[in-house]
Amino acid sequence: MLSLKDQLTELVRHLESKQHIFATDPLLVTERLQNEAGSPLDKLALRARRIDSNHHLLNTLTKIDNRLKAVVILLSVIWCVTGFLGLFTLLQSNVINFFYVLVCLLGFHSLMLLTWVAATLVNRTGRSWLSFLSPGYLIKSRDDVSQAAVLLYEEQLNHSGMRWYLGKISHQLWLATLTGMLFAIIFLLIVRQYSFSWESTLLSDSALIYLTQALGYFPSLLGFDVPNQAAIIESRMVQGVMPVAIARQWAGLLIGSLIIYGIVPRALAFLVCSVMFKKRAITLNINLPYYQNILRFWQIKVVDSDDFNQPAAPVAPKAVLSSGKKIAVLLEFAETIPNWWQSGGLLSEQIDDFGVVDDRDELARLIDYLQSNHAQALVGINATALPDRGLLRKLDRIAAASSQGVIVQLINLDNAHDALRVSQWQQALNARQIGLINA
Repeated sequence: MLSLKDQLTELVRHLESKQHIFATDPLLVTERLQNEAGSPLDKLALRARRIDSNHHLLNTLTKIDNRLKAVVILLSVIWCVTGFLGLFTLLQSNVINFFYVLVCLLGFHSLMLLTWVAATLVNRTGRSWLSFLSPGYLIKSRDDVSQAAVLLYEEQLNHSGMRWYLGKISHQLWLATLTGMLFAIIFLLIVRQYSFSWESTLLSDSALIYLTQALGYFPSLLGFDVPNQAAIIESRMVQGVMPVAIARQWAGLLIGSLIIYGIVPRALAFLVCSVMFKKRAITLNINLPYYQNILRFWQIKVVDSDDFNQPAAPVAPKAVLSSGKKIAVLLEFAETIPNWWQSGGLLSEQIDDFGVVDDRDELARLIDYLQSNHAQALVGINATALPDRGLLRKLDRIAAASSQGVIVQLINLDNAHDALRVSQWQQALNARQIGLINA
């Protein structure tokens, strides 16, 4: 997963692309951070925190994260209790068939562990298996912030490195189950007297002696009791109470086998997944156009005239008026400004005023008009607006619909950041070959 601060930064990006209204204006925060020191990632994180001045976004992310952790903890408790009760039910008889109980304890677990190992070796670069674990079912709210936060988590779950997160959760649940079984064994061996036996139609005494001693090799290294040859032979087909010393040897082997062949391998697999998950940690992609526009705005350029020549920034093409029909459009303004195009030196009788285009319906109406009429579009944009992805996407749609081309005019060029803001628009419009009028 992304760190919490990076998640907040990404959530701000998601919401800003949807024209969400924040507690603090992102434009003002971006401008105030221009001259502050810090790495790009730190400044982007600080920008997100200041935009979320009422902590609504952070609280939503924290709520989802806490609920996901609570679900994992609850499942672990359930699996631990299930393991305890399952083994408690299995060991109700006073005479225990040792190998039958051992297979019930470790058979399916070992098979699943080997399956995971094989799948991991084969699917080294595979995608995540977590796309079905959407946190949407944990959040009942359907507001923009909650939905954007859920979408953010789903994007992270689709990352290829998240398969280690799934493995980590799976191993944690298996460890909980095995731990519950271990508690049940220890509890029952303390409060009850058991006898251990073994039965086999095909295997001889010598074969069972070899199998038991091979099974007990690693537990014996940790100090667990292992039945000797005499105890193994005496335990065949036991029906009643066996000597306590022999029963303790079998009990030691049962506990040692559960720890050595069950808990330890699963704990190692959990550790591997934890390390690989941290190694494949998701990082914030600051190469996205949204972040690049912000970082370019923050760039402070120092020029040494003795040995450095500043390369020329891309400049938008010169605005060329068509001889045909022209319409004037204000993009993302709160209200219309009468004859605003006159500040750019254009005569009012040459242009039809289309008004303000802000929401989707107004944009669709403009697109339909441009597709039905051969007209050049003069688009007025507030000079305080950043050329972000949402605004440029609307401009691209207008340009695609206008057969006579598009001209952009920046309005209200009267603040301290005019030069840098114009430079940003010059670069954005140059990439689209759209002319610019400065007024």
